Amino acid sequence: MTETLNELELTVSRKIPVPRQKVFDAWLSPRMMEKFMRPGGSDMTSTATNDPVKGGRFSIIMQDAGKNIPHAGTYLEIDPHSRLAFTWESPHSLDDSVVTIDFAELGPSLTEIRLHQVKFRSEAARDGHISGWTAIFEALEETLG
Repeated sequence: MTETLNELELTVSRKIPVPRQKVFDAWLSPRMMEKFMRPGGSDMTSTATNDPVKGGRFSIIMQDAGKNIPHAGTYLEIDPHSRLAFTWESPHSLDDSVVTIDFAELGPSLTEIRLHQVKFRSEAARDGHISGWTAIFEALEETLG
């Protein structure tokens, strides 16, 4: 049986040698988001705005080779230092796509981030998001390191 588009999902995780509070707070700071929300590497830039409260909105415009790629969403859950959940509006995901990020403290200076996203336009879009989130996690670790 073939997966329907609504059933497509992904999970990406990474251990970052940074305290959990610092990692969590980076996801709510527009200034920090601009530094790591660049899955295209150092050649890509981003601008970000947000209202980090439940029901608040965020916007991230990724710029790559002169092309603007808009991303936005609404915060569904903000559990300080433990979990974020938000809708994810991008050209490659369905309008009701949801991202959940769990932050686990593995030690005083070691955090595991586990990101789960559901609902994509296609398997290729899902696979592109796996690559994108993996690159974002790498940029996050570089930014916080």
